[in-house]
Amino acid sequence: MTARGTPSRFLRSVLQNGVGRYVCQLKRVSIIFSKKAQGSLGVRDFIEEGVVDYAKKNPGTVVYVSPQPCRVPKIVAEYLNGNTKEELVTNKTSQQVLEVVTKLTDQSGLDIIRIRKPFHTDSPSIQGKWQPFTNRPPSAGFIRPQNQHAE
Repeated sequence: MTARGTPSRFLRSVLQNGVGRYVCQLKRVSIIFSKKAQGSLGVRDFIEEGVVDYAKKNPGTVVYVSPQPCRVPKIVAEYLNGNTKEELVTNKTSQQVLEVVTKLTDQSGLDIIRIRKPFHTDSPSIQGKWQPFTNRPPSAGFIRPQNQHAE
């Protein structure tokens, strides 16, 4: 926590994700719903219409569909770093359920917090940031276009 009262951290990537190839951080999605409850109507529509398409688009994610006698349907997402997130989808349409699942797929599993700086290094330079004039001798002066002499 900082003095402002909100947690913050420096910008970082999850396990250098994207340096080689992108690895989706979501490993498991569990859709928990009731077969008869009115609040689960949109979830049941999503399972009939869109869950197969979602599973084909995301082959690295395991999708579990579990009908249980519950009043509140929910989607539980488990990530590679061990974090778990739950989203309640009571009285949502099939399209809204798809948006929730897509949102969970695009996240990394880390908490959403304020970023302190847009850049950070573990070994900071004592000389400051590099720029094109860093190692130029001061006697060189400004860079000018060269004159073209016809010989």
